[in-house]
Amino acid sequence: MFSKKAILFLVIVALLGLIAAQCGVQPEPQTIVETVIVEKEVEVEGETVTVVETVEVIKEVEVEKIVEVAPEDPDAGKVRLDTVVGTEPPSLDPSLATDTTSHFFLKQMFMGLAAFDENANVVPELATDWSVSEDGLTWTYNLRDDVQWVHRDPTTGEYTEVGPVTAHDIVYGVRRILDPATASAYAYVMYIISGAEEFNSSDPAAEDYEDLKAAVGVSAPDDYTFQVTLKEPAAYFPSIGALWFFYPLPQATIEEYGDNWTEAGLIVTNGPYTLREWSHGAEIWIEKNPLWVDADNVQIELFGGPIIQEASTAMAMYENNEIDMMSSDPGQSIPLPDLDRVKADPVLSQEYIAAPDLCTYYYGFLTTRPPFDDPMVRRAFAMAIDRQSLVDNVTKGGQRPAHSFAPPGIFGNVADDMEVGGWLVQANFADQLAEAQALLAEAGYPDGEGLDVLLMHNTSEGHAQIAQAIQAMWSEAFPKANVSVENQEWAVYLKTLLPDSPDAEKPNIYRMGWCADYPDNNNWVNEVFNSKSGQNYAKYNNPEFDALVEEAAFEPDPDKRKELYKQAEQLFMEDAPIAPIYYYTLNRLYKPWVTPVIAPIGGDPVALWKLDMNAKNAARGE
Repeated sequence: MFSKKAILFLVIVALLGLIAAQCGVQPEPQTIVETVIVEKEVEVEGETVTVVETVEVIKEVEVEKIVEVAPEDPDAGKVRLDTVVGTEPPSLDPSLATDTTSHFFLKQMFMGLAAFDENANVVPELATDWSVSEDGLTWTYNLRDDVQWVHRDPTTGEYTEVGPVTAHDIVYGVRRILDPATASAYAYVMYIISGAEEFNSSDPAAEDYEDLKAAVGVSAPDDYTFQVTLKEPAAYFPSIGALWFFYPLPQATIEEYGDNWTEAGLIVTNGPYTLREWSHGAEIWIEKNPLWVDADNVQIELFGGPIIQEASTAMAMYENNEIDMMSSDPGQSIPLPDLDRVKADPVLSQEYIAAPDLCTYYYGFLTTRPPFDDPMVRRAFAMAIDRQSLVDNVTKGGQRPAHSFAPPGIFGNVADDMEVGGWLVQANFADQLAEAQALLAEAGYPDGEGLDVLLMHNTSEGHAQIAQAIQAMWSEAFPKANVSVENQEWAVYLKTLLPDSPDAEKPNIYRMGWCADYPDNNNWVNEVFNSKSGQNYAKYNNPEFDALVEEAAFEPDPDKRKELYKQAEQLFMEDAPIAPIYYYTLNRLYKPWVTPVIAPIGGDPVALWKLDMNAKNAARGE
């Protein structure tokens, strides 16, 4: 028979099995060897005696198997497009956003009156159609009645409809941009609307403030009809109606949360996506809005990624299949030193896209502070840039040297007219450089003597490499000048450059690019460098120039408009408040499982993109 110790062992094994069964853990057989003490009786010389001995008992028992179970991934199976965001969006408030990063995300989250298609044509979005009165002043938009404001609960991830989007929301949005208390840098663009300039330049504390607000030429005759009345006829107005100025805005949400209304969990949107996460300075994600009016045709459910300014880091992530694309935006752009390798690589070259883009890269001069208050100094520095060498040896993306502001593809551009700014792109750069040196000497700075110049750009490896190349050109051209380079984070940089910011805190020269909001030169010479413009970082002020661009804005004859824009660009380049450097090209990389839709204006519509998740997972080994 077994001893008490042996029996106790068997009982313990049985209890362990019972406990495992009660815990819901699946037991599994396991062989064990146990040494036990056994007493047995034996007969020795005719007598029965008890003998104690140890023996090894081999047993097969069921023991608990502990399995680590990963928490359930709520996003498992979702179609997810991974990228990097090159800069922190300064604002996701349509009334305040001024930069391409912010506008890109707004494009995904809001529906406006109209939009631009892949060919830069204005097409209906929230509006179903529109018409204009015989005098060309009143535009009437008929709206669809099936679009809802939607809120995402950050705790549960559930979506709920807040209420219908109506014409009253558009009226509120326009008035909010124009409200002087909002301090929108883009308000001046709306001055084409009757009463807009008067309201925007009013004092919120004045007695007539509410009267001026009510007099702005926007109205909602009913819930789904929006009307806007202009000061003068403008044939290009449908393009203005396709901009974020005419996004409807959720008044109740804005009034409840104030400046924080654009944070994830608070914001309500009416477009294909909403803001899921915005960890400032770290990452940003948008998520498909399942209650959007056309949600069934949106395949990509998550879009976003970390905020990374270093393009080299993003490139490494792309080559490691951690992200699916690299765009032309700062931080996301293909690193300039890698472009030759990308073009030569048998795999990367097949994923590379290059095409013209409706943007111009330029350096601006602060015209209100010496030495760049002198147009001769500005022209000298603008001429001393070897643009062809820069695009051939530094940017390498097929960019075209620029000698005017508006690029090819914009109505009224003069990019092919060497009568305008041709002195910036002379065939013989040595002759051009000699002219620049003579100009600077005539201005009182021979060889740059006495000049201490600060060039600033927003933080980006690509911008830094361009700045270093141009700094070297200027140092060689003007050897006695001291040219230094600094950078600032994007949101801080934009605040530094604002026309109302203190001149003493600004650089002498700043880097900037301008991309088309709509394909008309009014969006360039008028809306950027009119003296009233909030984008006029150079603080350029020439009444003759203002008169030309304002006349062109309302001129009905297309040929006369083109001539007025040529005159404006001619005057602008002679005054040289900027040094145009090159007309952009798109330089992008897309993984083969991504099918993008590239829009030349207004930001690419991610809702129209497609992504093969099976191919993506296979490439990642998932």
